[in-house]
Amino acid sequence: MVALRLTRGARPAVHLRRLVVAAASAGTGFLLLCTLGYALGHPGASPASLLLRLAWCVVPLAATVWFALAVARTDPATKPRPGLSAVGLGPARLMAIAALTTALSTVLGSVLALLVFLHLRGDLTGMPFDGAASQFLAADQPLPVPAALTLLAVLPVTASTLVAFARRPREPRLRPTPHPYGRFGAYGTTAVRETFGAYGRFGARLRGSEPVSRPQPPAGPAAGAAPADTDVLTRAPGEATDPDGPRETPVESTRPAPPTEPHPTALLPWGVALLAAGLATEAYATRTTDPATLPMPGGLTTGPVTVLLGWLLTAVGLALAGPGLTHLTGRLLQAVRPGALRLLAGRVLMAEATRIGRPLGVVCAVASAAFATTALRDAGSPALGPLTTLGALVTAGCAVATLFTAAVEARQDRADTIAALLRLGAPTMMLRSAAALRAAALLAVFGPLTLLVAELAALPLAR
Repeated sequence: MVALRLTRGARPAVHLRRLVVAAASAGTGFLLLCTLGYALGHPGASPASLLLRLAWCVVPLAATVWFALAVARTDPATKPRPGLSAVGLGPARLMAIAALTTALSTVLGSVLALLVFLHLRGDLTGMPFDGAASQFLAADQPLPVPAALTLLAVLPVTASTLVAFARRPREPRLRPTPHPYGRFGAYGTTAVRETFGAYGRFGARLRGSEPVSRPQPPAGPAAGAAPADTDVLTRAPGEATDPDGPRETPVESTRPAPPTEPHPTALLPWGVALLAAGLATEAYATRTTDPATLPMPGGLTTGPVTVLLGWLLTAVGLALAGPGLTHLTGRLLQAVRPGALRLLAGRVLMAEATRIGRPLGVVCAVASAAFATTALRDAGSPALGPLTTLGALVTAGCAVATLFTAAVEARQDRADTIAALLRLGAPTMMLRSAAALRAAALLAVFGPLTLLVAELAALPLAR
């Protein structure tokens, strides 16, 4: 009920992102159901071909799950805020609400996909489009309901599980500081001289930063009386009073360790290595005398298996190299005596390199694959099939939507900084110019890279 109320009370932009998640889930669910329909309509097909058709659905499935995870991270209703724990909305409850909200969006899309599938089969209101879709939907065969529900449940279960794992409560790791021993030749000083065996007393080292409790002298001493030695209760028999007065208490404090986030350029060498390995695999794929071919989805050119493996390595390499390239782009913007505009744009790119760079690398990989596929198709090639077009649209749409969602998340995290700059008198036009400069710099770096990778990826199949 709490998840439903938070879902209904969100802003229109949040509802729009959830509806896009539902639409992507509907497209992916429809592809899975069409794979089931093809298996029902072709009972003599080999299991390997059926598994290959199902494997091609993994790409839009992964893109949809990744987009759902990005939307869950930007949902303001599931972000921890002060005072929520007092009303029972702690980190664990917020994690459950984020998972339930994602499950609601994906289940809505799966139900929509099932309704469209049943409508095209003619199970609801008769056969539409004069039965044009009956070939790949097996309209003359009964639909196995358990198999259909199992395929439709893959996306909601996977997306909600990954969202729960990503939003799980994380307790800060405590890093103990060395104990400044106050007794036998130690390097630290103590506030109160420890008695013999005080260090090993039960609970003595678990007090955190709380001071050691000591008996206080009476509030009003008698006139003319000598001041009482308050250290005599904690001093061992025969031990002299410290003339320098009390010193600091030897407390072994524990403080949270700083977050250990990898540097954006840490994975750049690995990304470049995978990119080079993928391009080399594609270049040497056609040198074999009898390469093993893999049938592509409808209308695409059939090529060797090693070429597809090279495409996969290239896509992973671009995704890994994206944060490093974004960070280096921010550094280049600040080179050679930068002004306020270039300095602001470069600093923001360096700070948001990890968040924006990885979706940008994935968009670059998807765009290069689209350019390579377009270059391989000539005028006499058959048109792309409807399912191939749907899968390409779902994958490309989810990649672009994830990039925009990451940009929204970055802007939400910089809201306090933007407000502080506006209070200091920074003009709004300068902030907009900095955003436009960042977009132009990223386009200047990733645009030629996308075209280069597309040309190199299409060369083996163009021979």
